[in-house]
Amino acid sequence: MSGESPEQLLSTGPAPARPGIEPIEPAAPAAAFRHPDTSTDTSTAAGAGADTGDDGGRDVLDAGFSDGGVFADVVRPKLAAPAHGWRAAVHALSGGRWNPGLSATELRLKDQVRRVTTPLSGPFSVAVGSIKGGVGKTTVTSLLGLAMAEYRGDRVIALDANPDAGTLGDRLVGEAQAGRRTVRDLLHDLDRVQSSTQLSGYTHLAGRLRVLTSEQEPALSEMFSARDYEAVLRLLSVYHELLLTDCGTGLVHSAMQGTLRHADALVVVGAPTKDGASRAARTLQWLATYQDSSGGFPYRDLVADAVVVLSCDRASRYVDDSVIVDYFASRVRAVVELPADPHLATGDIIDLAALAPATRDAVLELAAVVADGFQARTSGLAAHGFRDTHPRDIHTGHADPQAGLR
Repeated sequence: MSGESPEQLLSTGPAPARPGIEPIEPAAPAAAFRHPDTSTDTSTAAGAGADTGDDGGRDVLDAGFSDGGVFADVVRPKLAAPAHGWRAAVHALSGGRWNPGLSATELRLKDQVRRVTTPLSGPFSVAVGSIKGGVGKTTVTSLLGLAMAEYRGDRVIALDANPDAGTLGDRLVGEAQAGRRTVRDLLHDLDRVQSSTQLSGYTHLAGRLRVLTSEQEPALSEMFSARDYEAVLRLLSVYHELLLTDCGTGLVHSAMQGTLRHADALVVVGAPTKDGASRAARTLQWLATYQDSSGGFPYRDLVADAVVVLSCDRASRYVDDSVIVDYFASRVRAVVELPADPHLATGDIIDLAALAPATRDAVLELAAVVADGFQARTSGLAAHGFRDTHPRDIHTGHADPQAGLR
């Protein structure tokens, strides 16, 4: 016998250590499972149990399911099937049993499409311009419109506001088709348009993109004023979520002033050459320093949030284009380089499917960058009451035709 008394054997304290034998630590009592809201007062808990029976247990289970997160990770994520390259070939040959996942290119495309499809809560106006002609302004407007219309589920329209017989229609639907109905016809019949179906009779269709072409007669196109642009834009914004305007080169022209006043976003087009970069920089500088009649600077925020596109169809190995890119990157929200492309160089109708892969990637990146700014707008159409305009208000006079122009 060890010599301990019965009281010592029944003691709840630890047993005294014996020479050469490590004492055994008593097992910790099981932690009580407690509902997060359960009080630590045992008397209260006991009383609750007496009153509710098994309700306390049911409450615990209900709490476990209420947040919907109990089985959040029970289903393993399924990799998207690759569509191009060796990954697609392996996936097809294995009957789908081996899926190496998307390539870096496909992941980039997926991210671009996600950004391009950023939702809009109302009409959004994008002005595309430059004070220099021949840098690809109309080409950029066409590409941006086609990309937006292809991937977005809402309605996108491109408007040619160039007072000098613009070529937006030529690049999107062809010269013969573009001249059949123009913005001048719409202005003449503005009070007759009461539905999207009627409006479609004055526009042209390029894929899923609607196009409103400019007047091709120089004498008539010169008459396109800020008031005309305002009236057309107000009608278009009733039936379209995204409106792209191909501007002329004259910043002080009446139509251009109307475009800028209502723009939610600005895309300035230049080139990676000394003159192309200089003209784009001059465009931004003029807009940033422009003062209105009240002494304010209405376009400074527009410039700070602008996107600069460098059209690389004109390039030289003697020009350090990194200097140009860095210059604009420090002054605007984003810079996108559009590679030279044989399809675009023809000057014919643009087809996104005919673009080289690098060009198509740049176009989608441009669309994604523009869409990144959809939720950041503080002025433009929303601030000028366009979102509250009903078609009948345009014709009954309830909508002020000069709202936002003052």
